[in-house]
Amino acid sequence: MRKRTQPEPFNALVVDDERATRVNIRDLLKAEAFAVEEAGDGATALEKVGKGNFDIVLLDIRMPKMDGLTVLRHIKKHHPHLPVIMFTAFGTSDRAIEAMKIGAFDYVTKPFDIDELVAIIHRALEHRKLSAEVRVLRKRLAEVEAGDFQPDQFVSHAPSMQKIFKMIGKVAPSKATVLIEGETGTGKELVANALWYHSTRREAPYVKVNCAAIPEGLLESELFGHEKGAFTDAHAQRKGHFEIANGGTLLLDEIAEMSPKLQSKLLRVLEQNEFQRVGGKEPLKVDVRIIAATNRNLRDEIKLGRFRKDLYYRLQVVHLVLPPLRDRLGDIPALVSHFLKKFGRKRDLTPTTDAMEMLRKYEWPGNVRELENVIERAVVLAADKFISADHLSLQVVHSSESRRVRPDLNAGSTLSLRTILANVEQNTILQALTRTRWNKTKAAKLLQIDRRVLFDKIKLYGLHSESQETDL
Repeated sequence: MRKRTQPEPFNALVVDDERATRVNIRDLLKAEAFAVEEAGDGATALEKVGKGNFDIVLLDIRMPKMDGLTVLRHIKKHHPHLPVIMFTAFGTSDRAIEAMKIGAFDYVTKPFDIDELVAIIHRALEHRKLSAEVRVLRKRLAEVEAGDFQPDQFVSHAPSMQKIFKMIGKVAPSKATVLIEGETGTGKELVANALWYHSTRREAPYVKVNCAAIPEGLLESELFGHEKGAFTDAHAQRKGHFEIANGGTLLLDEIAEMSPKLQSKLLRVLEQNEFQRVGGKEPLKVDVRIIAATNRNLRDEIKLGRFRKDLYYRLQVVHLVLPPLRDRLGDIPALVSHFLKKFGRKRDLTPTTDAMEMLRKYEWPGNVRELENVIERAVVLAADKFISADHLSLQVVHSSESRRVRPDLNAGSTLSLRTILANVEQNTILQALTRTRWNKTKAAKLLQIDRRVLFDKIKLYGLHSESQETDL
């Protein structure tokens, strides 16, 4: 076994009612630079574990009064990540198997082989280290999935948004299902992240699913999982997002894109807290908080027969409707300041009077996300401490057909080739969407790009359909 190079030694607790066994193991571990404590019975062992900071426990199964399995159960209940190696004289006995089921890392039979024991101890300590790293990474991943959410990401003084903030504070700690409606780019995902961040499930899984970005034929499997052989490519059993999010929160973004069949299955989950995998027969219980988001008016979708009325009422236990940026233009200065700090990297950038006037006059069809993209681009283009109207690459046009960012190709323009190409791409995508009446599947085929790529581009440029055309 490799000796620990850190200044502090590993701490081990040896628990056995036979003193000779404890002494042998103690001497072995001390030779490996361990700090060792002993316990001759289960009660003493639990007392020491409660007070100490051990890296590993070596525990005999057969002890008087309190046996090793009872001690193991207590340790795993209160110190689930502490590795425990069991000693048993019956390597194939039911008690050894039970020890593994309870959570022992491994067991060795008496009389044990020294090299085998040393190897198992090393593996246990390495497993403990890796498990700790995985827990840290999972926590970081949850934060990344939540957009590295921080409370100060909300920037608004508008009364309509203040009401939203207050509602988040009241609703977040509950288990209530929340429906968030609002135009593209208004911050629906940010609100969902805030509900998760302030909930009692913050340390539990937080899973996001964009219902529009997954083909209809695959969405059911993505949500509910599938059994082996359920369909041609189902080579193994697979857990769906509901199982992965069990105990936590599931964000169903663009829920209006869900087919009637899936809407029916989702309703069952909401009503009975259970579902079946694709190809499965047994119902699976689940405890998941649902947050649903959509850029459509679901009441209109119900009238058009595209969304279930009963599902709508199950989803909107709490109903949040986010206002578009054009209805809270007073927030523009604060939002600009926020994004300049985010992208400016301490450059102390300031928009000119003309630039700020242009930002106030623009109608922002892509809402806050579009503003964020415009400021990020302006920061890249600005050569000094001032952001001018040219850096914004905006033309304020009042025609509803032209509410979008257009490239300014006047002679005095400072646009880079990258910016010009981005604007051309944006306009081309918008033309394709307009020609297909915002049918995204048809638009993707027309553009000869993958449907998911199209969704990413729509999100990037903050494009928004102003009609009630089919948005598939």
